Amino acid sequence: MLLASASPRRRDLLARLGLPFRTAVSAIEETPLPGESGEALARRLARTKALVIAPAYPDVVVLAADTVVVLDGCPLGKPADTTEAWTMLRALRGRSHEVITAVCVYVPGRSPLSAALTTCVWMRAYGDDEIAAYVAGGEPFDKAGAYAIQDPTFRPVARWRGCYTNVVGLPLCLTSALLQTVGVVPTGSVLAEAP
Repeated sequence: MLLASASPRRRDLLARLGLPFRTAVSAIEETPLPGESGEALARRLARTKALVIAPAYPDVVVLAADTVVVLDGCPLGKPADTTEAWTMLRALRGRSHEVITAVCVYVPGRSPLSAALTTCVWMRAYGDDEIAAYVAGGEPFDKAGAYAIQDPTFRPVARWRGCYTNVVGLPLCLTSALLQTVGVVPTGSVLAEAP
């Protein structure tokens, strides 16, 4: 199996399923289309990542995922720079939003199989000094919405409803179900959803 992702978080999560896999990066344009919803964006990007990488690995099952943070109906991707990271973190502060992760599994010779999962997240009222330290450490730049729920120092999330690993970047229960549908049976555990 091939994981089409450079994310160390996705690698760590997928490893919990007990399946052997390799990784490869599929660099694609991640800009939302006009009027595209967060779920539609996540699904399109996950599918595109899988299909872009698949021709280079013609005999391998390809797994791809994409996570989008949605605030007030507006999808937030990864911040391009410090200013955008600050803007996102201030906008999210003390408020709720949705995190949507789409997962796509491509088996050679078959149509891609995909699904998406949504988790509701409430952020705590962190201060500007905490944002400054987090941004200075370079943490926001490879993360949708500019934050990581699992960050041990910043700890931006007050609570969530739904799947924790969805917010990290790969919902294990959904991923396991999709893989089993195509005949790939995980041997690890998907039960540990919380940190």
